[in-house]
Amino acid sequence: MMSGQPHEEADHHGTPDGDRTQDQDRDTDQDTDRDADRDRDTDHRSGTPRRLLLTTTAAALAPLLAGIGATAARAEAQDPAPAAVEGGGHAHEPVQPVTTTPADWEQVARALGRRGFMAGDMAYNTHFPRRDLHVVSYGVPVSPELSLGSHVAFVRYADGNVLAMGDLTVTEGELQEVTDVLQAHGIEQTALHKHLLAHSPDVWWTHVHAHGRDPVAIARGLRAALDRTAAPPDEPPRPPGPVDLDTDAIDAALGMKGWQEGRVYKTTFARREVVVDRGMALPLGLGTISAFIFQPLGDGRAALNGDVVMVAEEVQDVIKILRQGGIGLVELHNHGLREEPRLFFIHLWAVGDAIGLARTLRKAVDATNVVGVARGRGV
Repeated sequence: MMSGQPHEEADHHGTPDGDRTQDQDRDTDQDTDRDADRDRDTDHRSGTPRRLLLTTTAAALAPLLAGIGATAARAEAQDPAPAAVEGGGHAHEPVQPVTTTPADWEQVARALGRRGFMAGDMAYNTHFPRRDLHVVSYGVPVSPELSLGSHVAFVRYADGNVLAMGDLTVTEGELQEVTDVLQAHGIEQTALHKHLLAHSPDVWWTHVHAHGRDPVAIARGLRAALDRTAAPPDEPPRPPGPVDLDTDAIDAALGMKGWQEGRVYKTTFARREVVVDRGMALPLGLGTISAFIFQPLGDGRAALNGDVVMVAEEVQDVIKILRQGGIGLVELHNHGLREEPRLFFIHLWAVGDAIGLARTLRKAVDATNVVGVARGRGV
């Protein structure tokens, strides 16, 4: 303790080291004063006082900085990063569909001008066959059941909202006005394409998507769009005649029992995984269907139309399989805009031995993650 006292005393009274320190401090202060004088001279020469210059600069930057902050806040509010949860999912689970009955959709049926049917216990399906059209593709008369029909399904969700999804079949002359009406009623179009190769007259298919709490308003919008077409009014189903195909052999080739629908034979498969569209879990088969439709041409031959649903990793294998089996490609495209996982569809066309075509389709089915579904389950 005693050794520290002389050092403190010496510094206090001015040792040589202390004097040198004070001299250095004075020199530093003088240098600082000279720098300040130079700054003042510079500001004086420019005609702008330093305080005014700093104030003006800060004022100029304030709106820019405020804009950056506001932009960042808007981005965070509109597109928040999904919160990760244990297991690699997201913090918010998708909203689930709820079971309904035909009675729940009575007002929708009245607004559409025709009754639908339940596909399972969640989706209310409606069909609008274009019996007014007489379309020919590669010399084959195309029946409404093969390709010429509009379809829309309605599903109610646990949060009280309703989802409507499907596609409308329109002629080229009807397309633009139908588009205008859909847009005017807030019904989205998520795809526009063809299901057939060269054909006459020209027909287009536009996929539709609507979401809200009032299913009747959605139905009225769809009805207004359909009224811009020459689609005939609803009529009682006709008794189906025999389908001139070996349907048992087709079932065996595909590994799934199909069904007769009017003059055609149809088989469907749906994606196994849960598909989510804008936070809504889709019921099995809604917007996730592979559909194969056989129109008999006699002597065991058929015109084949339909599509295969795939995720991106499956597309190239399916293309190779179809082409190796002599099945032609019509389109490769999407039907929706925001589903997860992202789905792609290959529309196809072929004329040939129905059983041979079914065997090729089975290989394509096996290259995708699907499961066979019963009659009427998909749109």
